Amino acid sequence: MSTIRNVTDADFAETVLGADGPVLVDFWAPWCGPCLQVAPVLEQIADEHADRLTVVKLNVDENPVTAAAYRVTGMPTLNVYVGGEVVRQIRGAKPKPALLRDLADILAG
Repeated sequence: MSTIRNVTDADFAETVLGADGPVLVDFWAPWCGPCLQVAPVLEQIADEHADRLTVVKLNVDENPVTAAAYRVTGMPTLNVYVGGEVVRQIRGAKPKPALLRDLADILAG
């Protein structure tokens, strides 16, 4: 069972910006092929690092306000938030080793 939950425009501020630890937001769309490719990798990362990183998904088609506020123009876009601020942005689908490298300092705590 996946530890990834969906967020919306309505609960983004509370769930992501108000979180105690780092949160990775997967800005995705159901018609986006690369988004579907990276989804299982994100599930693995979420499950393996649940103690250090929260992973959530935001469907940009259903939640355009948040996507526009963070200038998400291409997908997938993975933003990492700490203390309500974007501290890392990863664009495009990447294999697991590359994503883990991009997230290494965040996962190290």
